[in-house]
Amino acid sequence: MTETPERDYSETLNLPKTEFPMRAGLPKKEPEILQRWQEMNLYRKLREASTGRNKFILHDGPPYANGNIHIGHALNKTLKDIVTRSMQMTGWDSNYVPGWDCHGLPIEWKIEEQYRAKGKNKDEVPVNEFRQECREFAEHWIGVQREEFKRLGIEGDWENPYLTMRFESEAVIARELMKFAMSGQLYRGSKPVMWSVVEKTALAEAEIEYHDYQSDTIWVKFPVVEAGGTNETEADELLDASVVIWTTTPWTIPGNRAVCFSSKIHYGLYEVTQDDLPEENWVQKGDKLILADALAGAVFEQSRVERYEHVRAVTPEELAALTLAHPFRDLDLGGYQFDVPVLDGDHVTDDAGTGFVHTAPGHGADDFEIWMAHARELEARGIDTAIPFTVADDGFYTKDAPGFEGNQVITHKGEKGKANKAVIEALKESGTLIGLGRLKHQYPHSWRSKKPIIFRNTPQWFVYMDRDIDGKDDTLRIRALNAIDNTRFVPASGQNRLRSMIENRPDWVLSRQRAWGVPITVFIHKDTAEILKDEAVNARIYDAFVSEGADAWFADGAKERFLGNDHKADDWNMVTDILDVWFDSGSTHAFCLEKREDLMPNRKGLGGDDYVLYLEGSDQHRGWFHSSLLEGCGTRGHAPYDAVLTHGFTMAEDGRKMSKSLGNQVFPQDIIKQYGADILRLWVASSDYAEDQRIGPEIIKTSVDSYRKLRNTLRWMLGSLGHATGEEVSLADMPELERLMLHRLTELDALVRKAYWDFDYKRIFHHLFTFMTVELSAFYFDIRKDALYCDAASSVRRKASLQVIDKLFNCLVTWMAPMLPFTMEETWTSRYGEATSVHLEQFPAVPADWRDDALAAKWAKIRTVRRVITGALEVERREKRIGSSLEAHPVVHVTDPELMAALEGKDMADIAITSQLTLSADPAPEGAFALDDTPGVAVVPGLAEGRKCARSWKILPEVGSDPDYPDVTLRDAAALREWDAAHQPA
Repeated sequence: MTETPERDYSETLNLPKTEFPMRAGLPKKEPEILQRWQEMNLYRKLREASTGRNKFILHDGPPYANGNIHIGHALNKTLKDIVTRSMQMTGWDSNYVPGWDCHGLPIEWKIEEQYRAKGKNKDEVPVNEFRQECREFAEHWIGVQREEFKRLGIEGDWENPYLTMRFESEAVIARELMKFAMSGQLYRGSKPVMWSVVEKTALAEAEIEYHDYQSDTIWVKFPVVEAGGTNETEADELLDASVVIWTTTPWTIPGNRAVCFSSKIHYGLYEVTQDDLPEENWVQKGDKLILADALAGAVFEQSRVERYEHVRAVTPEELAALTLAHPFRDLDLGGYQFDVPVLDGDHVTDDAGTGFVHTAPGHGADDFEIWMAHARELEARGIDTAIPFTVADDGFYTKDAPGFEGNQVITHKGEKGKANKAVIEALKESGTLIGLGRLKHQYPHSWRSKKPIIFRNTPQWFVYMDRDIDGKDDTLRIRALNAIDNTRFVPASGQNRLRSMIENRPDWVLSRQRAWGVPITVFIHKDTAEILKDEAVNARIYDAFVSEGADAWFADGAKERFLGNDHKADDWNMVTDILDVWFDSGSTHAFCLEKREDLMPNRKGLGGDDYVLYLEGSDQHRGWFHSSLLEGCGTRGHAPYDAVLTHGFTMAEDGRKMSKSLGNQVFPQDIIKQYGADILRLWVASSDYAEDQRIGPEIIKTSVDSYRKLRNTLRWMLGSLGHATGEEVSLADMPELERLMLHRLTELDALVRKAYWDFDYKRIFHHLFTFMTVELSAFYFDIRKDALYCDAASSVRRKASLQVIDKLFNCLVTWMAPMLPFTMEETWTSRYGEATSVHLEQFPAVPADWRDDALAAKWAKIRTVRRVITGALEVERREKRIGSSLEAHPVVHVTDPELMAALEGKDMADIAITSQLTLSADPAPEGAFALDDTPGVAVVPGLAEGRKCARSWKILPEVGSDPDYPDVTLRDAAALREWDAAHQPA
């Protein structure tokens, strides 16, 4: 007798089937997707699909075109891309137009470096020839950066970016400057500015970074020459004394014009009583010094004095009545015979020093402000309030520092000159030096040359912050503060940060003494110093710049050309300074948003239907956000943005700043080459970008692991959907488990949409990742694999599951597309074909009737019981008493009535993925498996009884009951009968 061979049932199973690869191969796949997007002109299709929608405009803050992109660029541009893609998919016309900042010192400095390497002198090169070299340098790096940004998957109008060096851009920038001139907001003044001797230009605060620096510190006596007060004896007592100051910039002493104190600090008159002081000591017995009480001890210690006496307190009124002598008054230097007043200043503290601040109004913002605040009072006292120009642009003392001309503060290489030494020697000679030291501290440096800067009084161009613009108590500061109140800030702390900067900032410095940039296009009358206000002249300048660029200002005959026949060229001086690049970038709204129809916002009123977002690093509160705010408010009365979003900086894995010397730099190009851009984007999306983030090899490995789990889940869904027929099951006829998944989609839909509007991408990623890996892969899909693989084609359960997986797929792939555009595109086209793109889709509409909170609450209880069961089975597997959970037949004791009620009518064996399962309301026997956090549930493991199904591997007594299919369960037998009938030969 011959035995019938066992049948191979694999062909009857609906196992996942897909060509979507398990291994992503992103470094190879992503460029292919980019090429496909280019060939299908995805950008243009997005614009066409958006016709008629309200605009969500993310205006690109322009990076400098002077080198390869770094990890900070990658973070910034990826965030912008997530914003624009997500807003596009939630119903906006969300267009992204990239831009570049092309002018200014970063690029000019690079050309000068090339000149120095060739032994070439910049000053001997015609200015427009030099400017052309700067333009070509910028063009090269724009091309490089454009390709690097595109490789990140950034979708935008790369063929038509905005550039600050385009002729029309330069024309608009100049016109914006001329608006300030015409409204009377622009003026030429003299103020201390941060000055780079190395680069020979004023610097903005945004161009400053702080590094350790060792300064010479000095303690100096300013002898009292006049003392007032009601008590003549006490006044005479102070005439024998000296006020002592402390400073870390000895070179500023020739520029001293006042000493400041604080009426909030307690001061005293001190007398040295020590007899045995060495003759060479700078302080001797009988010297009387006025000091802050809190600092007197430290000052005497520095002066090598051990014994001294507190004679009496000195009141604020007495201090304010003092007149001091400059420390150099008695030296044969000339020019220091003026009186030095004592002024009350809020900036003075008793944290360090002496409690008195040496005040040189030409060398510090606080010094300048307090000097100008007291100007009228000082003039009434006969004190000359003119501010000296003691240091020239090359760092050398001028004639306004008598006796020190020829000494340099900072050399052209950024090193200390001889100025400090010369001043200290003069102080020793005058007998006014009482202490000398060194201090290592954080000192401002240029972020380009990395060399220390100085504060020096220079003639510059400014915009008033506090002058009425239209005679209605409407100042630039008031406008800017009001605009801040009307702006949405993410995170909210950015509002206070920008507000405090605007509240306290001095007048806006616009001028730079360089060559590459947009010139300050104004004329100054030689006799009156009046600014020429003539719209016809302005129009000629604008028209010339549109056709020729800003080079027209530097061309031969430019003055006569622009002044025309209405003004005598000999009467006017043509300004040669250029605009600070922050004015350029602050004007981008004028030559980009207001010039391009595809970006032009509906501004019927601020807060109209369209929405403008500025997104940059937190340092831009003092940079682009700041200058754009001032430019917009000064020329239009409001900010050019509705919202400001900021991100932190990217640090190395150990939390330290990245640097070449530490070898801890991470380059986006390296990550993309090894793993692909989507891995880098996943890191961005999962990071708390509002704070400083970290990146490094281990962190990237975590992103790779997360990506792999997401990809495997998507692959399984695609494989299962390969068997989908499109047959629909009504919501009422669906099993509860399917309805539970649809309910979860309603919750996630609300969360995802809100979080995208809140720009909270880490929240979206966390919830979607958890949903896909825990709720789907480890729960829903795990349970439904048996039905999907083994149920008959007519099974309602199987149809419903495929229908739900279809909904899950569409939601999840579109929701994640803004974050992982390459992978979601590959996933989408794997299902719907190469003629489609997920990025042309909208987030699916999730029906409200899918929401079922009562069902979700019930299934939360079911999952609680399931968790105890799977915990018990895990122990059985670990102890090797079972291999698969299908070998088990647990008895589940549920003494909690609410939990038991939730389980009523449920196939718990199916839910727990066991062959058999028994529920019992009886108390569990001792030794049953339980979890401490789940009282009322305990499990007694057991083995399933019966035969193993050859098709589904379930172990049941019923296997063999169907004579036609003697080695399978009844469910499988029915499925086989249906399958066989469908596959009968024709």
